[in-house]
Amino acid sequence: MNVVDGKWPRWGADAGLVALAVLPPLLSQPYVDTSGPAWSSLIGYEAVAAVVLVLRRRVPVTAFVTGFGALLAALVGSAGEGAKLTPLVFVPLAVLLYNLGSRGTSWIRTVSALLGGVVMALLGLWVNRMTAGASEFRGGLDVLAVLAPMPLAWAMGFGSRTRRALLAAAEQRAAEARRAQLLEAAQATQRERARIAREMHDVVAHSLTLLVVHAETLRARGDELPDWARAQVDGLAAAGRQSSGELRDLLRMLRDPADAAPLQPVPGLGELDALLDSHRAAGGTIEVRMGTTETALESLPTPVRTAGYRIVQEALANARRHAPGAPVRLTVDGTAGRLRCEVWNSRGVRRGTAGAGIGLGLVSMRERVDALGGELTAGPTGDGGFRVVATMPWENADA
Repeated sequence: MNVVDGKWPRWGADAGLVALAVLPPLLSQPYVDTSGPAWSSLIGYEAVAAVVLVLRRRVPVTAFVTGFGALLAALVGSAGEGAKLTPLVFVPLAVLLYNLGSRGTSWIRTVSALLGGVVMALLGLWVNRMTAGASEFRGGLDVLAVLAPMPLAWAMGFGSRTRRALLAAAEQRAAEARRAQLLEAAQATQRERARIAREMHDVVAHSLTLLVVHAETLRARGDELPDWARAQVDGLAAAGRQSSGELRDLLRMLRDPADAAPLQPVPGLGELDALLDSHRAAGGTIEVRMGTTETALESLPTPVRTAGYRIVQEALANARRHAPGAPVRLTVDGTAGRLRCEVWNSRGVRRGTAGAGIGLGLVSMRERVDALGGELTAGPTGDGGFRVVATMPWENADA
């Protein structure tokens, strides 16, 4: 017999209960009366008891009435034949009474069944006195003594049902409390997201918009600028427009996560050439080495393409800030189900820009790589440069 979730299967429990209820009378009857009428009455009653015990969950009232009626018929019939049944024949009745208290959901039917049982018991005693020949087979106080504790079985069943109801109510209250707590946490999270979105809009978006406006103004007066300045202004305006669009999408996602679809395409490794061109336009030099790729960069999972682009973008920005004029080498390799991006730069030719950035670039890169189950190594090299290596698996990136 298999045990599922720590509980016996229902059919196994029913079989065990039927055996515990019907076997004791059969085992004790030889010590009470071995006559044919006694065995006939007992076996007939046990057969009915076994059936109603199996059906007790579905029809608790009917099972009790049928089982009690069969018991009275067996007792009265055997007494009329001068036979006596073992007192253990009341064991199935106790089980049926417990079941009635535990599963009888209708008070009207339950009370009616109990009153009917009392009437049947009194009627059985009267019929027994009328049909039994010898006084020893005329039921009286001995029968009442056996029946008197039976209401305790019903009370135990009713207590079990009450306990189940209390546990169910407690579980429901706990579930409602959990739902309320989750809802409150979600609302608090949404309020915080909205607050962050407002702050970003007021602080970052306005400054970025002003930067783009100044860059476009300089572009409009490009004839008055030297050639190197015009290239710088063009790159500044393009970067500002791209950042404005990405910031707009980010603010929309912060305000309403359900409206997280970006208005413009999310940059990925397919836009790597444009990113490298913007780096060169900003005065940087870069050497690109494309390793063996098992698949085209554009066909990689979106999280991997986005993470790879952002890591290269941040590494190039760090190289321009902290090591201006230093040559940069970029290696992109996709083999064995992994994407490997390496960005290396030597010592800068000029002093880096003090206070540039917000100091969270490496943290952001590490979080992106960790979210994909990859590895990130970043740190200075022996020649005074800096090296960033990110390795990300793509087989489970969309899971």
